[in-house]
Amino acid sequence: MSSQSVFKPSAVTGFGLMGMTWRPTHTPDEQAFAAMKKAIADGATFWSSGDYYGMPDPSAGLALLGRYFNQYPEDASKVTLLIKGCVDFQTLGPKNKPEEILASYEACVKVIGPNKKIDIFGPARHDPSIPLEETLGALKSLVDAGKISGVVMSEIGAATIEKANAVYPLSVVEVEFSLWSPDILTNGVAATAKKLGIPLVAYSPLGRGFLTGQIKSVDDIPEGDFRRYFDRFQPENFNKNLELVDKLKALAAKQNVTPAQLALAWIRAVSNSSQAGTIIPIPGATAPSRVEENSKNIKLAPEEKAELDKILDSFTIQGGRYNAMLEPTLWA
Repeated sequence: MSSQSVFKPSAVTGFGLMGMTWRPTHTPDEQAFAAMKKAIADGATFWSSGDYYGMPDPSAGLALLGRYFNQYPEDASKVTLLIKGCVDFQTLGPKNKPEEILASYEACVKVIGPNKKIDIFGPARHDPSIPLEETLGALKSLVDAGKISGVVMSEIGAATIEKANAVYPLSVVEVEFSLWSPDILTNGVAATAKKLGIPLVAYSPLGRGFLTGQIKSVDDIPEGDFRRYFDRFQPENFNKNLELVDKLKALAAKQNVTPAQLALAWIRAVSNSSQAGTIIPIPGATAPSRVEENSKNIKLAPEEKAELDKILDSFTIQGGRYNAMLEPTLWA
């Protein structure tokens, strides 16, 4: 059973919105709207957000979308909007019973408002205790009712991708993927998605900002920022991981591009290759200048990609992607 495509992956660049609201200080609307406008202008029209992308109010990310499309309703048809929901705001664990999925969707719609339809919807994490038939059945009912156009599942393993897609075709699978988190190339996820023709949406393609070279110490991360709770940003791991960034910065300087552009170019080189099918990176940006930087389609020559691969193979990332509480929810 093939995936249900609701967009043309080859023509789509992504844009992640989490960073604007899931930090102690939110990006002001004027600046956020300018970045969002720039994303559309630069072809980054595949947008991803979630019903828990907010501090202290989990719905802050959705509210930002609501305000944007209220001010610019003419942009709604230009954007493919992916929303992840079904999250317990206290534990960040999944709430994937059919009634919880439907309630989460309705809550998201209420916050976003009437000016923009949710194109693709699904749970932020898979709950193995809930049969896939129930989870996908609820999502199918939303498609059948014309409320959404497609289904996403996030951070699921290769076996679950196979099973889920057999129950109902997945439009996309969202995964973390970057030079800092290349797991999908070795755990079967990329190969399985390619076999089934399911595009992968790569969140945190810049390692939550780490691969940009802008974060030089733990002190550069604001107090209360969620990254301070993740293993790789702990002091005992942080300085060791900077070695990868230093190598990336040196190679970027040699090629006259920024570290972020080099990191994104590597993902684009992996996309539609022998290693993987279509991969859509969704870098976050809170200013138009960063959107422009990330949207430039830098292409790697084969020898340049080989050099990056060699760096990656020679380096051991220190620390898990999340922390002891959240790590078990990955690759379910």
